[in-house]
Amino acid sequence: MFAYVVRRVLATIPVMAIVALFVFSLLYIAPGDPAAVIAGDQATPQDVERIRASLGLDRPFLVRFGEWVWNILRGDMGVSIFTNLPVTTMIQQRIEPTLSLMILTLCLAVSIAVPMGVVAAWKQGSWIDRAVMGFAVLGFSVPVFVVGYVLAYIFALELDWLPVQGYTKFEEGFFPWLENLILPAIALGGVYIALIARITRATMLEVLQQDYIRTARAKGAGQTSILFLHALKNAAVPIVTVIGIGIALLIGGAVVTESVFAIPGLGRLTVDAILRRDYPVIQGVVLLFSFVYVLVNLLIDLLYTLFDPRIRY
Repeated sequence: MFAYVVRRVLATIPVMAIVALFVFSLLYIAPGDPAAVIAGDQATPQDVERIRASLGLDRPFLVRFGEWVWNILRGDMGVSIFTNLPVTTMIQQRIEPTLSLMILTLCLAVSIAVPMGVVAAWKQGSWIDRAVMGFAVLGFSVPVFVVGYVLAYIFALELDWLPVQGYTKFEEGFFPWLENLILPAIALGGVYIALIARITRATMLEVLQQDYIRTARAKGAGQTSILFLHALKNAAVPIVTVIGIGIALLIGGAVVTESVFAIPGLGRLTVDAILRRDYPVIQGVVLLFSFVYVLVNLLIDLLYTLFDPRIRY
């Protein structure tokens, strides 16, 4: 077990190295001269050269990349071109709303989608099954921003039940925090719920045909016990896999959702940095998102051994 964990942890190092190389290359693969774009049309050649020097574009690529990686390892992601604040400080100021939104969305999605998929598989061919599959198709078809605007219009503007935008810190109270995040979490979680529900149903249908399920029925086990203790446990590996893969949906959807609901998180910070061509901020946020995604997939790999002890590769 220990050797497996060590191998999986070591395997993330080259992945993060490739990700870091790609993130750093954003300055060089972007169309046009980044320094000239940032400086604007009215800038003098001296202004452009000053920005080029601040970005390190006047030095060799490998030298600058090595310095950048060394600074990242020391916790220094650079300084924003427009605010002159350290990128790490800007991320720390914005990370709570994004983490709150993603964690709430993940909890809602898993708690809703897994039971939906289990019941749909149990009631295969019934109206419940068709309703779940219809919701799954709808969840994949409707963009996140459309769902967000519809929810905001109905529950915030028409019914006036929930705030339409903004964010309240968790330390100021659980319910004010929840009121500001429940609509964004539902909007962001729609496609995630649809994905998990479909995979859960498909996997459960396969597991429910196995011999040990028939044996459990023959021994008189209850339906709830069969579904959630026998079948779901053995169907957990594909479900956990798709939950981990879906983290990418949450990261990408958070950018759109935070813009729709005016949440001051990392998604909004990313959009603002892209519009202003603030490359140090873009690099820092993209690298952070990539690290989180790699870390989540590492945890998913380690969870496999809990659900299926035969996995030792």
